[in-house]
Amino acid sequence: MDQVKRPDKRAERSRRTREKVVEAARELFVAQGYGATSLQEVADRAGVAVQTVYFVFRNKRTLFKDVVDTSIAGDTEPVATMDREWFRAACAEPTAAGQLRAHVHGTREILGRVAPIMPVIAAAAATDPEIAAQWPDGPDPRYTVQYAAAQALVGKPDTRPGLSIEMAADLLFGLLSPQLYLIFVRDRDWSPDTWEEWVRTALTSQLCADPG
Repeated sequence: MDQVKRPDKRAERSRRTREKVVEAARELFVAQGYGATSLQEVADRAGVAVQTVYFVFRNKRTLFKDVVDTSIAGDTEPVATMDREWFRAACAEPTAAGQLRAHVHGTREILGRVAPIMPVIAAAAATDPEIAAQWPDGPDPRYTVQYAAAQALVGKPDTRPGLSIEMAADLLFGLLSPQLYLIFVRDRDWSPDTWEEWVRTALTSQLCADPG
């Protein structure tokens, strides 16, 4: 008789605890900064013992890295952005306009999570060399993603004539930046929907052929 595999309740509890701690840390880091946030505060907000936070993450730097990684991914799965279903589906769109619509929407979801924590990363890296070492100098991972999107976009039937992959990548990288998102959504109080429509329209006008 085949044995039915039962859910691992301990692993599930561990996963939920980890998620609660990461979300509590994210809220506190964004609200008051990395340096001003203690692990005791994180534990209190998550509703767990501080010893649990130390057991799972060892120290605040590791927890901070987890907060950033989870903000980018949207979950705890170790899957790179370019391997995510939404990114692959966007690149597979048959037209440039369709790809941009899907790509901007997917990027908006990421920026809603990542953009608020970007100033925290910059401030923490400026004062803590070990934090800075977690994001070494080199090719910007965000540019790598946008370059891959540009490669998929250039050559589609409605792409602007003469558009190069490099120009498309630069425009995607610039207009879909966390900094620009924060200027409009945080500083100018745009809704994320308004930002998404604006940036999609702007990119379409720059990267797609004029309708004729």
